[in-house]
Amino acid sequence: MIVLKTNRELALMREACRISAGALKAAGEAVQPGVTTAEIDRIAYEYIKKQGANPNFLHLYDFPATACISINDEVIHGIPSKKRVIKEGDIVSIDLGAELEGYNGDNAATFAAGKISPEAQRLCDVTRESLYEGISKAIAGGRLGDIGWAVQNYCEQRGYGVVRSFTGHGIGRKVHEDPSVPNYGTPGRGVRLLPGMTIAIEPMINQGVPGVKTMSDGWTVKTADGKLSAHFEHTIAITSNGPVILTEL
Repeated sequence: MIVLKTNRELALMREACRISAGALKAAGEAVQPGVTTAEIDRIAYEYIKKQGANPNFLHLYDFPATACISINDEVIHGIPSKKRVIKEGDIVSIDLGAELEGYNGDNAATFAAGKISPEAQRLCDVTRESLYEGISKAIAGGRLGDIGWAVQNYCEQRGYGVVRSFTGHGIGRKVHEDPSVPNYGTPGRGVRLLPGMTIAIEPMINQGVPGVKTMSDGWTVKTADGKLSAHFEHTIAITSNGPVILTEL
């Protein structure tokens, strides 16, 4: 069931999303060669708690950390560790969110550790831009397929693989609500977009094939061919005046 938010609920979500965005910024600024993923996770946790909110990924479906931190060929759901040290040239995807007064925010971005290759930079740039291509189609009266097609078309025209095994999602009182928000689709098809809907659009784009595989830890998802992956996400509200990015600082 898709829950349409009132103006009051959107205001509460905006605060949760503001904290989520601030935590992602703080975590991203910590991405440097020599830093462990556990240290980045600690920074995100402390930022969220100091804002009076709670990290909503922590213990969600038994996930053991505040942030999913995925490096290079890891697509999503990487578990932070004191043993995982970021290296020069890595690309580091951080996905996290915050809960405040019963409402949730969720966002993600891929950060460069030092100097990265031109190929890695292009992947990150295309993935980020595809997110905004999708957001531009999150218009009241449109269809969910319009968003997915915008992401898919932008990335596939540039030679990248669009992950299909995982999608974006609705968000509100729960981190994951209806509807699923795929990064692929057919224009004019799917759920009708209505004012008051709040969704997380999150392209997960691979340098090579779209396929992925889950590691033995039960969480970490990697590209099937070992090539790089990037991940960007915003929580947005669909309004009568167009899409509003709630996780934009």
